[in-house]
Amino acid sequence: MSTVDKMLIKGIRSFDPENKNVITFFRPLTLIVGSNGAGKTTIIECLKVSCTGELPPNARSGHSFIHDPKVAGETETKAQIKLRFKTAAGKDVVCIRSFQLTQKASKMEYKAIESVLQTINPHTGEKVCLSYRCADMDREIPALMGVSKAILENVIFVHQDESGWPLQDPSTLKKKFDDIFSATRYTKALEVIKKLHKDQAQEIKTYKLKLENLQTLKDAAYKLRESIAQDQERTESSKAQMSELESSIQKVDAEVHNKEMMLKDLRKLQDQVSRKAAERSTLFKEQQRQYAALSEENEDTMEELKEWKSKFEERIAILETKIRKMEREMEDTETTISSLHKAKTNYMLEISKLQTEAEAHMLLKNERDASIQKMFSHHNLGNVPSNPFSTEVVLNLTNRIQSRLGEFEMDLLDKKKSNETALSSAWDCYMDANDRWKSIEAQKRAKDEMKTGISKRIEEKEVERDSFEFEISNVDVQQIDEREKQVQVELERKSKQNSESGFESKIEQKQHEIYSIEHKIKTLNRERDVMAGDAEDRVKLSLKKTELENLRKKHKKIIDECKDKIRGVLKGRLPLEKDMKKEIVQALRSSVEREYDDLSLKSREAEKEVNMLQMKIQEANSSLSKHHKDTESRKRYIESKLQALKQESFTIDAYPRLLDSAKDKRDYHKSKYNMATGMRQMFEPFEQVAREHHFCPCCERTFSAEEEDNFVKKQRAKASTTGDHVKALAAESSNADSIFQQLDKLRSVFEEYTKLTDEIIPLAEKSLQEFTEELEQKSEALDDVLAISAQIKSDKDSVEALVQPLENADRLFQEIVSYQKQIEDLEYKLDFRGLGVKTMQEIQSELSSLQSTKDKLHEELEKLRDEQIYMERDISCLQARWHALREEKAKAANLLRDVTKTEEDLERLAEEKNQLDLDVKHLAEALGPLSKEKEQLLSVYNDMKVKRNQDYEELAEKKRNYQQEVEALLKANSKINEYRDLKKGERLNDIQEKQRTAESQLQSSESRKNEIAAELNKNKDLMRNQDQLRRNIEDNLNYRITKAQVEVLTCEIESLEAEILNIGGIPAVEAEIVKISRERDRLLSELNRCRGTVSVYESSISKNKVELKQTQYKDIDKRHFDQLIQLKTTEMANKDLDRYYNALDKALMRFHTMKMEEINKIIRELWQQTYRGQDIDYIRIHSDSEGAGTRSYSYKVLMQTGDTELEMRGRCSAGQKVLASLIIRLALAETFCLNCGILALDEPTTNLDGPNSESLAGALLRIMEDRKGQENFQLIVITHDERFAQLIGQKQHAEKYYRVTKDDMQHSIIEAQEIFD
Repeated sequence: MSTVDKMLIKGIRSFDPENKNVITFFRPLTLIVGSNGAGKTTIIECLKVSCTGELPPNARSGHSFIHDPKVAGETETKAQIKLRFKTAAGKDVVCIRSFQLTQKASKMEYKAIESVLQTINPHTGEKVCLSYRCADMDREIPALMGVSKAILENVIFVHQDESGWPLQDPSTLKKKFDDIFSATRYTKALEVIKKLHKDQAQEIKTYKLKLENLQTLKDAAYKLRESIAQDQERTESSKAQMSELESSIQKVDAEVHNKEMMLKDLRKLQDQVSRKAAERSTLFKEQQRQYAALSEENEDTMEELKEWKSKFEERIAILETKIRKMEREMEDTETTISSLHKAKTNYMLEISKLQTEAEAHMLLKNERDASIQKMFSHHNLGNVPSNPFSTEVVLNLTNRIQSRLGEFEMDLLDKKKSNETALSSAWDCYMDANDRWKSIEAQKRAKDEMKTGISKRIEEKEVERDSFEFEISNVDVQQIDEREKQVQVELERKSKQNSESGFESKIEQKQHEIYSIEHKIKTLNRERDVMAGDAEDRVKLSLKKTELENLRKKHKKIIDECKDKIRGVLKGRLPLEKDMKKEIVQALRSSVEREYDDLSLKSREAEKEVNMLQMKIQEANSSLSKHHKDTESRKRYIESKLQALKQESFTIDAYPRLLDSAKDKRDYHKSKYNMATGMRQMFEPFEQVAREHHFCPCCERTFSAEEEDNFVKKQRAKASTTGDHVKALAAESSNADSIFQQLDKLRSVFEEYTKLTDEIIPLAEKSLQEFTEELEQKSEALDDVLAISAQIKSDKDSVEALVQPLENADRLFQEIVSYQKQIEDLEYKLDFRGLGVKTMQEIQSELSSLQSTKDKLHEELEKLRDEQIYMERDISCLQARWHALREEKAKAANLLRDVTKTEEDLERLAEEKNQLDLDVKHLAEALGPLSKEKEQLLSVYNDMKVKRNQDYEELAEKKRNYQQEVEALLKANSKINEYRDLKKGERLNDIQEKQRTAESQLQSSESRKNEIAAELNKNKDLMRNQDQLRRNIEDNLNYRITKAQVEVLTCEIESLEAEILNIGGIPAVEAEIVKISRERDRLLSELNRCRGTVSVYESSISKNKVELKQTQYKDIDKRHFDQLIQLKTTEMANKDLDRYYNALDKALMRFHTMKMEEINKIIRELWQQTYRGQDIDYIRIHSDSEGAGTRSYSYKVLMQTGDTELEMRGRCSAGQKVLASLIIRLALAETFCLNCGILALDEPTTNLDGPNSESLAGALLRIMEDRKGQENFQLIVITHDERFAQLIGQKQHAEKYYRVTKDDMQHSIIEAQEIFD
C-alpha cells in the first residue's frame, strides 16, 4: 500500500518563496494545529496538487495559489512542491512540481514550469529522473499510488470548501460517485460492445452475400481457364504448319531477290546511259554557244593559256593588294581625324568649365578677405594687413578668430559655474531651515497622535474592567468544584463498568464465528456449482467422440492414397503412422536433398567459374584490341609527323635513323655558327688594337700609317661580309635545332609504341589463349554436373510431393491424440465426481441452516455493538461535562487576573497622557520663528536665480552669433583650399596646350588623306583596263574544257551500252520475276490463312486472359478462401462479444450492489459510534437505476428517524452535514483505498458541538486502534480546535505534532512540537 513520507513547500500561498518548509508525515497520525489564516489548508492543497495536478477551488487559474509577486516586491515568483511517497509496490518515488507567477504590465501570468519524477535504480543505486508533461504526470502518480484520480480528489485529499460534496445537488453527487465507481467508463464499454455486436451482425450478412458472389466468380474463372488451355493446343499445331510455309516463302524470296537485284543493275546501267547522254547533249550545246561567243580563237595550247592566266592573275593580285592596303590606310586616317575632332571638342568644354571655376575662386577669396576685415573691426581683434591676403596671412588671422571663440566659451562656462555655486548656497540655507521646521512639525503631530491613542486605550481598558467585574459577580467557584467532583466519580464508575463488560472480545469472537460459517457456505456453493457443471461435460464428451471418428476416417484415407509411394521412397518399408512424416522428411533431407544441394552448389560454383573466365576473355579481347588501336594510332602519329618534317613518306622503323641524323646535323651547323660568331667578334678588337697601338694584333708587327689604314679597311670588309654569313649560319643552325627538337618530342611516343609491340601485346595474346583453353575445360565439367543435377531434382520432386499429404496426415494424427486425451480426462472427471458426493438436496438444506445461523450471529453482533456504542456515548458525555467544568473553573481564575492587570494599565496610561500634553505645548512655541525664516530664505533664492539666468542668456547669445560668423569663414576657407589642392589652374594651362597640339595633328592628317585618295583612284583605273584581256583568256580556256568533256562522255556511253548487251535484256528478267512472284503469292495466301486461324485462337486466349485479369477474377481462389475464413471468424467473434457483454453487465451489477452494501454498513456503524443526538438513528446512501436496461445510477443520502426514511439534503443542520460528509468519506476510504492507506481531514470539527466533536475524536481513535497492525495506515488531521487536537493527539499514535504560524513577514512556517501525556 502507498503512503506519503515527506513534503517540501516553497512559494505556495503565504509560504515564503525563498525558504523551504518541510513536513514529515507520521504513521498512523499526523496532527497539524494552527490558528485561522496560518496556512494549514495550504498543506492539503499541496498534497492534492502534487498527486492529481488539480488546483484548489477559486485559485483563479493558479494566480492566487502562488505567492503574489507584489507582496514579495518582485516581478516574478517561483514556487515548488516536492513530495516523497511510497508506491503501491513499496517503491520510493519523489514527485516535483514547479510553478512560476510573473507580473506583466496589465496582468499576471501563471505557468507550470516542470514536472519530474525521481526514483532509485535498484540495480545501480543511482537516482533516476524522468521529466513529464503535466497531463502525463497527472495520470502517472494515481497509477503509482494504486488508486484512481477520483478517489484522491473526492476521498483522500478533499479541500475544506469541497468537503460537503455528499450533500450537494443530485447531479454533482452522481458525477462524484460515477467517477469513484468508474461507472462511466464501464457503461461506455457496454455501449461500445453492444454497438460492435450489432455492427458485426450486419457485417456477417454482408460477408455471406460476398461469399455467394465470389463462389459464382470462382466457377466462371475455372471455365475460362479450361477454354484457354484448349485454344493453346490448337494454336501450337497451327504454328508448326506456319513455320514450314515460312521456310518455303524464304527460299522463293531469295530467288526473287536475286532476279530483282539483276533487274536493278540493268536499270541502273540504263539510267547511267540516259543521264550521260543528256549530260553530253547539254555540254555539246554549251560548246557551240562558247565557240559563237569567242571574240578571237587562240591558237596556243591549254598549258600556254593556263600559264598566261596564272601570271595575269598574279599581277592583278599584286594590284588588288596595293589597292586594299591604301583603302585601309585611308580608313585609319579618317578614324584618326574623327578622334582628333572629338578630343578638340572635349578640350574646349573642359577649358570653359575650368575658367568658370577660376572666376568663382577669385570672387570667393575677395569675399573671405572682406569678412575677415569686418570681424576684426567689429570684435576689436587688432590691426589687419591690406588686401589681398596671402595664404599664411589668412591662416594666422583665422587662428586668431578661433582663439577668440575659445575665450567666449571659457567665459560662458565660468559664468555658469559661478551661478550654480551661488544658487546652491542659497538653496542649502533654505533647505536647512525647512528641515528644522518639518522636524518640529512632525514631532508635534506624532505627540498628538500618541495622545489620541492613549485616550482611546484608557476608554477601552475601562470598558474591559467593567465587563470583567460583571462576569466575576456571576460566577460561583464553590458550586463548580462540587459539580466537577460528582462528574469525575460518575465517569470513573462508567469506565470501570465498560472495561468489565468485555465488548471487544465478545465482538471479535462473534466475527470469527461468522467468518467460519461464511467459509463453509462458500465450500458448499462450489460443490453445488461442480455438480451443475456435469451436464455440460457429458455433452462435450459426446461431441469430442464424434469429432475423433471423423478425424480417423480422414487420416486413413490419406495414408491409403500415399502408401505405395511411401514404400517406393523407403525401399518397401511402411513405418508407423506417428513416424511417417518424420521418416519421409528425414529421407528427403538426409539423402536426396543433401545430394541435390551439393550438386546445386557445385553447378553454381562451376557456372560462376565459367562466367568469370568468359569475363576475363572478354576483358583480354577488349584490352588486346585497345593495345592494337594504341599501337596503330602511335604509328600513324609518328609517320605523319615524319612526313610533315621531311616532305616525304617514311615508315616508323626509320625514326631512330632520322633522329640520329637530325642530331648530327644540328651539332654540325651549331659548331659552324659558333666559329663564325667568334671570328666576327675578333674583327672589332683587332681594329681597335691597330688604331691605338699601331701594330698587328696577331704577330705584333709595327704598322706604318698606310699599312694601318689598309689593315683596318680589310678588317671592315671582312666584318661586313661575315655579318651576312653569320646570319645565314644562324638560320641554318636554328632550322636544324628545330627539326631535332620536333623529332625528339616523338621519342616518348616511339618508346610507348616499342613497348606495346614487343612486350604488352604478346603477353596479352598469351593470356587470352590460356583463358580460352581453361574455359573449354570448365564448360565440359559444368555440362556433366547439370545432367546429374537434373536427374537428382526429378527424384527430389517425387519425394517432396509426399511431404504435403503426410503433413496433413501428421496434423490429423496429432489432433486424434489430443482428442483422445480430452475424452479420457472428461471420462475420468465424470467418474471421479460420481464417487461419494452429496446430493443437491442435502447441499441445499445444509446451506439454509448455515445461513440462518449466520443471520442469528449477525443480530447478536449488532446488539453487542449497540450496547458498546451506548456505553461509549455515556462515557463521552461524562468526559465532555467534566472538561467543561474544568474549563469554567480556569476561566474564573483568569478573570480575576485580568481585572488586576487592567487597573495597573489605566494608571500607567494616565501618566503618559500628561507628559505628552507638556511636550506638544513646547513644540508649538518653537514653530513660529522657524516659519518666518524659511519664507525669507526662499524669496532670496528666487530673486538670485532670475537675475543670474538673464546674464547667462545674454552672454550665450553673443557667443552663438560669433560662432556662426566663424563657421561661415571656415567654410569659405575650405572651398578656397580645395580649389588650390586640386591644382585646377595648372590643369587649365595643360588642357589649353593639348588643344593646340590636337589642332596641328588634325591639319597634317587631313593633308595625308588627300594624298592617299589621289593615288587610290589612279590604281583603280589601271585595274579596270585589265578586265578585257582576262575575259578573252578565260573564254578560250572554258571552250577547250567543255570540248574535252563532250569527248569523254561519248566514250563512257559506248562502254555502258556494251555492258547491258552482255547481261541480257530487261523484258526476259521481268518475265521470270512475275512467274516466281505468283508462286510466292500462293504460299503467302496459305500462310495468311494459318495466321488468321492462330490470331483467332490467340484473340480468344487473350480475351479470356484479359477477362481473368479483371479485378473480379484477380486472386479469386484466395479471395474466396479469405472471405470464408473472415465469415467464420466474425461469427465466432460475435458470439464471444455477446457472452462478454452479459458477463460484464452481471459483474457491474454485482460489484455495484456489493460495494454499496459494504459502504452503507460502515456508514451505519460510524454514525452510531459518533453522533450524540437522538433525532437520527443512522444514515445511508441510496442508489437507483435511472432506467430499465441501463447501468446508470442516481444517488442520494438518506437519514433514518425511527421508522421514517428522509432525504438528508435540506433537512440537516450544518454540524450534521459536516459529520455525515466525514463519515461517508471514511466509509469510501475503507472500501476503495485498498492500496492507499492515506486519509486527510481538513478542519473536521467545523460546525460540530462539543459532544459530537469528542465522539468524532473517539471514532478516529478507534479507527487508528483497529489499524495499528497496518503499517502503512496514515491519518492526516488539520484543525484549529486545541481541545480536539488534545483528544486525538496521544503519545502512542504520534511522537510529535506540527504547529503552523506566521512570522514577522507574515510568511507561514511549520514547526514540529512534542506531544506530552
